[in-house]
Amino acid sequence: MRWSRKRSKEAPSGGDRTYVPALAEPPNAHRNAFIMMGLGGATIAAFGLAAIAGVFAPFFLGVVLTICVHPLRVLLEKHGVSRGIATGAVIVTVIGLLLALGYAMLVAFGQFGALLAEFSDQIAAFGQDVAAWLASIGVASGEVADLSANFDPSTVVGFVGGLIGGITGLTSLLVIVFTMLLLMGMDAAFVPTLLKQLYPARPLVVASLVTYGANVRRYMVATTVLGLAQGVVDWIALVIIGVPGAFIWGLLAFVCSFIPNVGYFLALIPPIIFAALVGGWPMVVIVIVVYAVINGVIQSVIQPRVIGKAVNLSQTITFFSVLFWAVVIGPIGAILAIPLTLLVRLILVDSNPQMSWIRPLLGELDETKEAMARFDADAKAERMSRNIVKPNGVPADTPPGPTPREARAISPEASRSAHQ
Repeated sequence: MRWSRKRSKEAPSGGDRTYVPALAEPPNAHRNAFIMMGLGGATIAAFGLAAIAGVFAPFFLGVVLTICVHPLRVLLEKHGVSRGIATGAVIVTVIGLLLALGYAMLVAFGQFGALLAEFSDQIAAFGQDVAAWLASIGVASGEVADLSANFDPSTVVGFVGGLIGGITGLTSLLVIVFTMLLLMGMDAAFVPTLLKQLYPARPLVVASLVTYGANVRRYMVATTVLGLAQGVVDWIALVIIGVPGAFIWGLLAFVCSFIPNVGYFLALIPPIIFAALVGGWPMVVIVIVVYAVINGVIQSVIQPRVIGKAVNLSQTITFFSVLFWAVVIGPIGAILAIPLTLLVRLILVDSNPQMSWIRPLLGELDETKEAMARFDADAKAERMSRNIVKPNGVPADTPPGPTPREARAISPEASRSAHQ
């Protein structure tokens, strides 16, 4: 056993020229066990958050809102305003924004209920047309018939009415949000000093927290401003086109702008349905084109330039985070998916120097893009060198032959011996 351990540390004999030493990695005899323990802990944490979603969701929403309005406090204090007045101004600003959004949603819900009641017959006819089309392409006719027979637009109207009437049941949620905003607004005055005190002992943790706050603030503020612009432009465009409920769909476009990847499609479906009810396929095509142009310019051109590297997450992780957090803490999880995922990254990666190797896998691809550019340039140069041909038709990589004088100097005997 001792001999085998000794021999395993030695390189192969000199006769084996194909030996390639294995890459050395930090020894960890219990790595698989640690991975399984980490997965188990993550599962328990996910179920725990799902169990307290009613408290955790408004709490984290308050954290994000406090982070977003923190520059207002800094600006007021720079101009000589006392901390107490600055704190009150921050709290009033956030509560005012929430009340304005809540009022707009109430108006939109009321208009949506009236809109469904007005178009209930047309919606039912449209559902029967869709059922007939599904049956024509091979979908089971019995199931389609049951679906169309059981569909009743009045149930949707009743659902919306019940939702509007049940808003008073959200009093506990609003109390939690407003209380958290009040307390966090007061505690936020001490955060800069606390970070300065902690920096000598935990510089990486403090730097990660500051970076997290800056990235979340930049993402949320930019998304809010651009989403508001997107909703207003969509609203005006739908009014011009003549789609019913333009204000509702504009507000929906604003809310869905916080949902990466899938928010655009969620905001597009209702206007398409009502455009089909009013103007048929021509109006549907117009709505799709207008939405594609407006949202494509704002979300694909302007938003990446404004946000920059605030969200270094790959598209796959972003899409999965929307689904994951929506399942764990409900629909608000889809809106807060990016801040929540960045928080997990802060805890596991950014504040741990031993996990820096995983950053490219998460979405930090600057070095990867540079390496890909070098590899592509090398491959292109190699292909060009292979395709270059000399004037006599011989490829450039062909080794040169002997000159005529060297060929005459070779004797027949030498030629025969060299041939042998």
